[in-house]
Amino acid sequence: MCVILVVSRKIKDSGKRLKYLSGMYRDTTDGKPDFYLLIPKGMPYEQQLLTRCGHHMAEGAKKYSERNWEQANGIEELERFKSSAFRHFMQWLTEENDEDHAAAVVFNINAAEFVKWKISKE
Repeated sequence: MCVILVVSRKIKDSGKRLKYLSGMYRDTTDGKPDFYLLIPKGMPYEQQLLTRCGHHMAEGAKKYSERNWEQANGIEELERFKSSAFRHFMQWLTEENDEDHAAAVVFNINAAEFVKWKISKE
């Protein structure tokens, strides 16, 4: 199966403008996700959960190959991700520290949501 992705060349426009002191204009951020708010101020880079998730992904890529998890596409894999997320959550909750269980929870939930999305497209 060949999928052709068509990318729009239009710039989305809410119709609202924000003018900066410099004279520059930009569309407002109203209603847009603010990923910057995921980063707690003052927490060192290496301790940030997103940094730890990135490390978790890098280690998984070494072990299984890069983006291996994106091959999952069925109920069996979805259930495995959900089961692993719950197991890692319990390990995180009981403060096991043999690996980064918080990062593993995030990975498994992200992977499960990805598989749910793939299944919904079928």
